[in-house]
Amino acid sequence: MVVALLDSSPEAFAEHLVSELGTRRAFAVTDPKRGRVLVSHASLQPLADFLERERRDFHDHEGLFFEVGQDCGVLMAAVIHSTRRGNSQGGLRYWPYPTTETFVRDGLRLAQGMTRKNALAGIWWGGGKGLIARGPDDRWRDPTFRARLYQEYGRFTTSLGGCYVTAEDAGTRAEDMESVFATTRFTTCIPPRLGGSGNPSPATALGVVRAMEGALDHLGLGTLEGKRVAMQGTGNVAAAMIGDLLAAGVAGIVASEISSERATWVRTRYADAGGRLEVRVVERGDHSILGEACDILAPNALGGVLNPDTIPKVQTTIICGAANNQLLDEQRDAEALRARGIVYVPDFLCNRMGIVSCANEQYGRLPDDPAIQQHLGRAWANAVFNVTKRALELAEAERITTASAANRLADSLAQVEHPIWGHRGQAIISSLVATHWERGVS
Repeated sequence: MVVALLDSSPEAFAEHLVSELGTRRAFAVTDPKRGRVLVSHASLQPLADFLERERRDFHDHEGLFFEVGQDCGVLMAAVIHSTRRGNSQGGLRYWPYPTTETFVRDGLRLAQGMTRKNALAGIWWGGGKGLIARGPDDRWRDPTFRARLYQEYGRFTTSLGGCYVTAEDAGTRAEDMESVFATTRFTTCIPPRLGGSGNPSPATALGVVRAMEGALDHLGLGTLEGKRVAMQGTGNVAAAMIGDLLAAGVAGIVASEISSERATWVRTRYADAGGRLEVRVVERGDHSILGEACDILAPNALGGVLNPDTIPKVQTTIICGAANNQLLDEQRDAEALRARGIVYVPDFLCNRMGIVSCANEQYGRLPDDPAIQQHLGRAWANAVFNVTKRALELAEAERITTASAANRLADSLAQVEHPIWGHRGQAIISSLVATHWERGVS
């Protein structure tokens, strides 16, 4: 029954929880003693079976928590991969998902990516991700509805006791984080006027550019000056990246965008680019930009775009972009890129600066904060530029993919427990199970 629900929409899964099981909450957690997946309701056992069989995206995630909002009736989730380095943190994605399986898989992949990203960044946080399933209607455009929805997500986050701390991600806006903050303290990326760091996109963009520079240096190809860059997507991060690349002296940027309004806005913003910027409007699902001849290809939209259909068409030396989970199948597709001599910079290595800029908001803010700026320079061993080179050098020395090299570095660091709090997030998850968290919403 649940297998069928995984094939159906998130709305159908939410209806199943409410109408069939009489609950608004459910969970699937990994038993830390036995290593088996436990579910909140016996009828959800097929979900546990699915996770235990799934080897591509499920990697002993500590917990998946679901809730159907009482007010908006929308399916929400918090997916927690690891809390060894600290309680999990990762952005809140508000996105349309065709099936519950794609909803779950996206959360699994993004949460593990956050574990690796936070570990490689050297910050004391584990990895998690928040999800809200965007329905087929247009309610998501209504500011009043969004405020209620994100306040519901804040209450959901509060109920998890701090094992997951949310932040901004695709589909979520700065004003949405203010709504989240209204109902929970377990959030970052809140507006500066409320004491937060605000929109992390500019920092994320600059981190990706630093990784590009590291890859070029590793290959002995000099700097960004005179290079040609192709970009998929011109969202908040990509738009900021365009400015950084133009300032670095690139010869040209060609970008694709599915929104004509967004494309016009980007062209207007960089009207003084001197002919170095071209923005093409394409249909949703059009990945032709990935085959553009260039020095660096930057996938900046959604994940899974590098796959057996697109990789043979790629014409670049380096792939380095801001999108999460760019490889549809990490092992297979990384090998395919390596076989073609294309240097792939793993996304969780290069797009760290969004979480770096907001993860430690509780420790206060400084102008040009040295705790953040050190990631963007070259003096610190753990800077983006240096870690990029380290991963590429390891891959070359051991004749493995760059994804495997970055994973090895990240996974080793992810096993190190928080020096003060230890594996506290796991203790919180265990307490949620023991106190029947799933019964908390009537």
